[in-house]
Amino acid sequence: MEDAGKYMCQVNTDPMKMQTAMLEVVIPPDIINEETSGDMMVPEGGSAKLVCRARGHPKPKITWRREDGREIIARNGAHQKTKALAVEGEMLTLSKVTRSEMGAYMCIASNGVPPSVSKRMKLQVHFHPLVQVPNQLVGAPVLTDVTLICNVEASPKAINYWQRENGEMIIAGERYVLTEKEVNMYAVEMILHIKRLQSTDFGGYKCISKNSIGDTEGTIRLYEMERPGKKTHRDEDLNEVTKNEIVLKENRHEDSARNQNGRLYKERGSDAGIYGSYASHTPTKQWELVKLITMSTLIVLLTSTRNLFLLLLPLSSTNDSNQRSNNDRERRKTKSHLNINAS
Repeated sequence: MEDAGKYMCQVNTDPMKMQTAMLEVVIPPDIINEETSGDMMVPEGGSAKLVCRARGHPKPKITWRREDGREIIARNGAHQKTKALAVEGEMLTLSKVTRSEMGAYMCIASNGVPPSVSKRMKLQVHFHPLVQVPNQLVGAPVLTDVTLICNVEASPKAINYWQRENGEMIIAGERYVLTEKEVNMYAVEMILHIKRLQSTDFGGYKCISKNSIGDTEGTIRLYEMERPGKKTHRDEDLNEVTKNEIVLKENRHEDSARNQNGRLYKERGSDAGIYGSYASHTPTKQWELVKLITMSTLIVLLTSTRNLFLLLLPLSSTNDSNQRSNNDRERRKTKSHLNINAS
């Protein structure tokens, strides 16, 4: 810089001749690290002041930009807010900082003398974890694969994991695949992929996020869905069962007219088992089943009563005959005693 100034070239002639010139010394910009801010951490809603100073000749101009190319938000007062891709000045003031303003800011110093220089400053915004669940109710059939997703925002970086509703932690394995997809510097997508669903897999799941500020969780309920096409096949099977059992019912009804013994009740019992299982699927046949069982029971009771009556009838006749013989014998004894007393 001390070499800068006015210079003169002189020729001692008559008259004397001279030529003057100005020498300007230029110095490319250089950032003064001792007077420039470094990485900064602020809580969400707080304020941040970034300072950047540089030397050079001519005096460098300072320009601020975001590394990701997004706009810088400047707030003046309660409701005034301006956005710009570039802000000039040695100091950049950010008020009521939000998580969207987190990232790297570039301080660029230039004075027309190449090269321009820059310094990178990272602004870290801390906030409580936030969990968002796109689908809180997920259904899938057994023996299929299903994917559960939670979106997590947290700063500083959080520890994320999955749990069942009973508190059991889910560990990655053959059937459970746990992955995290980074969306930006503070947001990740938690993914739980379950293979070959079992009946025990249905229920509640929790995605939990914890950092130094706090923790939070989201809940997803996994329920069982009927496999497509299964209901149609079941209806066809039931229709086939209906036809077969109606034929079986008619055949057994004919057999009941020919059999009047204990075997009839056993066969009806087996019928009751068959029709009982079918009645649970077809309520319209339930009344016919009740009537069939009732008629079978009455037939068995009538048959049993008749057999018992036939069995007891000879015993009754024998008892009556014995009673009459005893009465005649008593009368003869009484008569003989009277005759003896009379003589």
